Amino acid sequence: MAKPTVLIDNKKVKVTEWYFAVGDSTGAHTHEYDYVVVPMMDGELKIIDNDNKTTISKLTKGGSYFREKGVYHNVFNNNDYPYSFVEIEMIK
Repeated sequence: MAKPTVLIDNKKVKVTEWYFAVGDSTGAHTHEYDYVVVPMMDGELKIIDNDNKTTISKLTKGGSYFREKGVYHNVFNNNDYPYSFVEIEMIK
């Protein structure tokens, strides 16, 4: 299972660094807040959504992206090396 490390958690934002060993996943979850992901390195994530659809996301170090709340998925490290990203949830 991927390891979350909460870096900031207050009334406005929650910032979590996610560390994935090879083959790790976050576990299926639904995002309660809008969020931004900041990849810490180049790599790929495999994402399985609530319809069991699989998507491969090719990410670039620092290449941030935004998603609105309500996203349901399970995120897997699709690399042959450890991977990490920072997730910023906008609580307010």
